[in-house]
Amino acid sequence: MAIQIGFETLVEDLPGPRWQALFARLWPGYRAWFLRSGAVARPSYLESRRALRQHMPELVPTWQRLVELAGGGDVEARFLSLWCPPPYIVGCSQAVWIDPAGKEEPALLRNYDFAPALLEGSWLATRWQGQRVSAMGDSIWGALDGQNEAGVAASLSFGGSTVSGTGFGIPLVLRYVLEIAQSTAEAVALLQRVPVSMPYSITVLDRRADWATVFVGPDRPAEVTRRKAVTNFQHRIEWPEHARATHAAERLERLQKQVDGPGTLEDAIGALLQPPLYQSAYLRGYGTLYGVAYRPASGRMELLWPGVRWPQTLATFAEGRRDIVYTPGAEAPPDPDEAALAQLLTESRS
Repeated sequence: MAIQIGFETLVEDLPGPRWQALFARLWPGYRAWFLRSGAVARPSYLESRRALRQHMPELVPTWQRLVELAGGGDVEARFLSLWCPPPYIVGCSQAVWIDPAGKEEPALLRNYDFAPALLEGSWLATRWQGQRVSAMGDSIWGALDGQNEAGVAASLSFGGSTVSGTGFGIPLVLRYVLEIAQSTAEAVALLQRVPVSMPYSITVLDRRADWATVFVGPDRPAEVTRRKAVTNFQHRIEWPEHARATHAAERLERLQKQVDGPGTLEDAIGALLQPPLYQSAYLRGYGTLYGVAYRPASGRMELLWPGVRWPQTLATFAEGRRDIVYTPGAEAPPDPDEAALAQLLTESRS
């Protein structure tokens, strides 16, 4: 059974009618997810505003404008703060590629693995803080990955543990990095001080080819590493069922060999679009929905699918749409642990 998903650009320097229309389309689903345990289970408006002012003050004016465009409601404001949201569990593979011959510019590569029905499919180009930011959207104003005019590219992947705590949803933290950071060093400093609600791995590459992968979580200090490749665990596998179902170890082994080897950037992109990195478990909630290659030195980027590439640049980001058809792979019936995992992955954002 084929599944079709539309990807569409949204080009709007400051929040206005286009973002408002996006919110209107996505809000019913997000509202149900945000209130799944009841309104009292989520932090209050005052708590949410206080957290933003304390940890991400530069974003407060944009948040206030977005709340106005969303109708000014209490629940809308609390959701858009992304302070202590419900669980958010994804797959993903990401890596820094450095040309061993020094001829091609470095690139940040990633695959995003998730349930097709829960993907926003919005590729946003904005100037909320003055500089151009291009990012794949999530949580209506958060980001899954992207790059900015200063030459900083960043992406996220789930860290492989179900622990949750007091902090922000990771899409808003990544948005903050892209809006504010002017270098990998600045991005790392932000990630070291902003609390997050669940464990994630953030990979950052800047135009000077400085890079880092930062392990963040609510139960541990942020750890800065020089990992070139990462999937869905940090130092060790903490959630075996998730790692087994999503082939986290196999993906990491393949990706690590690719970025450590003698191949070209095109070779690395080709590997992203082949198993085990490219997954087809769409019906279980962790199929590959897109790949992307960011080249922060030149401001180039392109979304990637088998047989389809969508290039853009920060300087000439153009409106457009791509409709992508996914074909679920032939899968054996899941064992009980995997069935429970598939249900949890779906519930984490449905």
